[in-house]
Amino acid sequence: MSINSKSPDLLSPGYWNSTIRMSLSKFFILCVLCDRDLHGYDIAKEVINRTKGCCAPKEGTIYPVLKQFTEGGYVTYETETVSGRERKIYTVTDKGREAFKVGLGEWMKITQALNDCAGKAEA
Repeated sequence: MSINSKSPDLLSPGYWNSTIRMSLSKFFILCVLCDRDLHGYDIAKEVINRTKGCCAPKEGTIYPVLKQFTEGGYVTYETETVSGRERKIYTVTDKGREAFKVGLGEWMKITQALNDCAGKAEA
């Protein structure tokens, strides 16, 4: 039986790190917007600070997520001009705050399940 070169290396911490970070980006973008209004670059910096670098969304990730959140009514934005450049300042909506609470509840369930699995893996 040959090994498929396209299958992920599940023994690689990098594989798991990338998978986890990708999933957490949406969660943490809402998290930082619950604290205050921010533009895209500051959202990314705040996520990095909040997660101590564990989650570091890139431009190619953050703006599609913000567009999705805007279209879904989870965030709104206002455009302002700074140094001749337009930028969007994003604000979480009540719907976005509720979505964050739902996400937090699910995250806590997952954390408990992972803790339960960790105990079994050590046995």
